[in-house]
Amino acid sequence: MVFHQIIIRFVFSILLVWSSSSVGATNSTQCDQQCGAGSNGPRVPYPFGFSEGCGIRLNCTESTGDIRIGGYLIQNVTSDTLMVNFPVNCSRPIEDLQQFGRTNLGMTWRNGLLLQNCKVPRSECTIPSELLSARLNIQSCDSKKENVSCYSEARADYLDYRKLRDTGCGIVVSSILVGMNNDTKSSAMFLEFQTIELAWGLEGDCACDDDANCTNVTLPGNRNGFRCRCKDGFVGDGFQDGDGCRKVSRCNPSRYLSGRCGGTTRIGVLVGGIIAGTGLMAALAILCCCIRRRSASLKKRMSTRRLLSEAAGSNSVPLFQYKEIERATNSFSEKQRLGIGAYGTVYAGKLHSDEWVAIKKLRHRDPDGVEQVMNEIKLLSSVSHPNLVRLLGCCIENGEQILVYEFMPNGTLAQHLQRERGSGLPWTIRLTIATETAHAIAHLHSAMNPPIYHRDIKSSNILLDYNFNSKVADFGLSRFGMTDDSHISTAPQGTPGYVDPQYHQNYHLSDKSDVYSFGVVLVEIITALKVVDFSRSHSEINLAALAIDRIGKGRVDEIIDPFLEPHRDAWTLSSVHRVAELAFRCLAFHRDMRPSMTEVADELEQIRLSSWASLEENVCMTSSVNSSCSSPRSMSETSFRSTTAKKGGVGSRRLIVPQKLANSLTTMEEIKDNSPVSVQDPWLSEESPPSTNRLLGNAGR
Repeated sequence: MVFHQIIIRFVFSILLVWSSSSVGATNSTQCDQQCGAGSNGPRVPYPFGFSEGCGIRLNCTESTGDIRIGGYLIQNVTSDTLMVNFPVNCSRPIEDLQQFGRTNLGMTWRNGLLLQNCKVPRSECTIPSELLSARLNIQSCDSKKENVSCYSEARADYLDYRKLRDTGCGIVVSSILVGMNNDTKSSAMFLEFQTIELAWGLEGDCACDDDANCTNVTLPGNRNGFRCRCKDGFVGDGFQDGDGCRKVSRCNPSRYLSGRCGGTTRIGVLVGGIIAGTGLMAALAILCCCIRRRSASLKKRMSTRRLLSEAAGSNSVPLFQYKEIERATNSFSEKQRLGIGAYGTVYAGKLHSDEWVAIKKLRHRDPDGVEQVMNEIKLLSSVSHPNLVRLLGCCIENGEQILVYEFMPNGTLAQHLQRERGSGLPWTIRLTIATETAHAIAHLHSAMNPPIYHRDIKSSNILLDYNFNSKVADFGLSRFGMTDDSHISTAPQGTPGYVDPQYHQNYHLSDKSDVYSFGVVLVEIITALKVVDFSRSHSEINLAALAIDRIGKGRVDEIIDPFLEPHRDAWTLSSVHRVAELAFRCLAFHRDMRPSMTEVADELEQIRLSSWASLEENVCMTSSVNSSCSSPRSMSETSFRSTTAKKGGVGSRRLIVPQKLANSLTTMEEIKDNSPVSVQDPWLSEESPPSTNRLLGNAGR
């Protein structure tokens, strides 16, 4: 008997759901009220929607299901208002408020706007920036500590945008919504920060359902409008063009059994019970399947830990939980995406230690992806070099392969060369980056036993830290070399434009394959051109072919990046040509004709250090005959060298071109020396983690 009652209640709930979906299916097809793909996305009531046939059209973000008006997120939709999130923005022009003034929408008088850059501060409401900063938990909008003015109007239907514009204020920082809490006996007033309230209505005469009440409202511009609301005992939006109103069902299991609810008979209930029993059996089968999958997942996790232990060897690699990674990246938010590569997507994340990290989520969910992760863990855990990116941990869970690296705030070398970040890098910085990268690759080839071949050297895999030091990354394709042979045989992999042509031809991988790829990077540093560009002529699509042609004919000046101003001084022109000649040798077709990475690193170091000799020579030339040769900071040659030795040698210092730094590298202190090349201490900048706004700004570039 108890089982029979359970079945009846189950069938009753199914019938109610079915009847509700059936009524909802009669909604007008002229207005799309569903946001997001499928039936799981949020739905808004008529007259709101996301197509032309809707009375009030809103915006929908399909991927996230966010409902917006213009670019602002809608927090809540009620029977008479819209609550819109209006976050603090110190550079939002006042004209941005026009999108809230539509035919059927308008800002209510309960909104108080916070304005700045006012020609004449409003005397009736001026808020000190310090107070606003403490209450809204934001920094002051500018260094001048200007006060923020309030704007509000006496009780009226809507805020008048024309009056707001006539205040002469240029910036609208945020808003404060003032309301009354009618649920309390005292009707206490409340303030809601960073929120704008919009009143709505449809223009024209009442067009409500017969079972709905019509409310006449005044729309912006003193136009007549209306809103509909279903009467007690009915549900729906109340509009004739929408769902209308339907009566709330008062059926229960006893009424179904007695046949007094919608004509349903006992036979119908019995049939429904049979269906419910079948569904219950199916649910049990699904539950058993889930238990088996969970058991298999646990076994797989244990296997993953064993593989991780084998890959890392004696070096322990932290294993992060997927939930922790998901929380650090805000569920892999697009706003925290740093870039997309051939094998996955990189996000900025903040772990529990408040340390910014780079989180690489591999795209492929198959055994090859696990193999790539294990390969990178094995390689990175066995090497240590200041110019190789550090692996902080990994996550192999929920079918995902994720690696966690140290965070590189200044992006990639490719982004700077292609002007995606900043206006360009000076030649001395580019030369230093090339030298550091060459030393890192040479370390993999010469200091490791067996040697490591990177196989994917390219400018987008050269990362830059706070001080613009280079860090070689992405070891997913790297392989251990053979100590007793000059090459190993493997299928060619890599990025088009960087792959060694001889390796591509005979499948022989060696350290000279990395030398070729680095030669392409050197050409990129000199020219700032794309490695593969189909907008160039047919014979010049490949940058390596273009460089070999120009350098071989002695016409390297034709491809030098104009930003470098190579003719600015003799050393710059000479060093650019020397690096071009080195790149030419690295790009030789036969690998035996190419130098080793150790030779490449040593030669780049000599070119970089030659600038110091050139600088001392220039200083000596400007000194009088009887005076001693001194540095630009009036120190003797002996003291200059001793100071340099204390700071770790010349190799740890940088040469800066002051003419370019003011435009491209904002973290460098202002250079007061007017000489063509000046000596500076190592490039120091604030090493505290970047703010969220700065980080997300970089992610979007």
